Amino acid sequence: MLTARQRLPALLTLCLALLAPFPAQAADRAPAQAADRAPVRNPVVLVHGYNADPGVWGSLREDLRAAGYADSELFSWGYDTHRSVNEVLAGQLGAYVEEVRRQTGAARVDVVSHSFGSLVSRWYVKFGGGTATVGHWVSLAGPNHGTSTAWACALWDQACRDMTPGSYVVKNLAAGDETPGAVKYATFWSDCDEVVNPDSSVPLAGAVNTPVGCLDHNALLGDDATSAGVRAFLAS
Repeated sequence: MLTARQRLPALLTLCLALLAPFPAQAADRAPAQAADRAPVRNPVVLVHGYNADPGVWGSLREDLRAAGYADSELFSWGYDTHRSVNEVLAGQLGAYVEEVRRQTGAARVDVVSHSFGSLVSRWYVKFGGGTATVGHWVSLAGPNHGTSTAWACALWDQACRDMTPGSYVVKNLAAGDETPGAVKYATFWSDCDEVVNPDSSVPLAGAVNTPVGCLDHNALLGDDATSAGVRAFLAS
């Protein structure tokens, strides 16, 4: 048992110990709090191609979910692919993007397009105000400078006419800056694409243009390497 004389120094020592800072514990807590913070990213709007529907995005949606995206961050826009790019579809896409922004509270969205959807989303970005609402824009096998195969249906289909080389849509998208604003642009193209002719129609000046090897037009939708490239670009 401590004497009265011994109790006073012991009490002072205890008080000083309780008042002293704990630098080691504070340092340990900081990384844990940072790790708990979810990364800031944009919701993704997926835009399918001609004669397709949102179901084509099943594989990429799974990969995005595996990379940490929630279903509430992934949106697949469905539309009538036989309508005019500039007169109808780009405006409809713009309205859809605004609804996504309203639902999520996001200032910007990322857009991933396949084939004909690349023209629709590019028109929205360049002429529909999308430079202020799109963070990353991706084109998979997009006929960005037109494709000669579209002549096969151009006589009766407006979307096919829009995809032909030298069309009103193609010329206006190529005029001036092909990749305007602060948007980050990327294209993925195949040298065995049976739909986009020539293959060089896909890449854009000012974009990150990635060759994917010898893949069919629709094979880019399920290709693992292409998916990894898209996910890496969205995270950039």
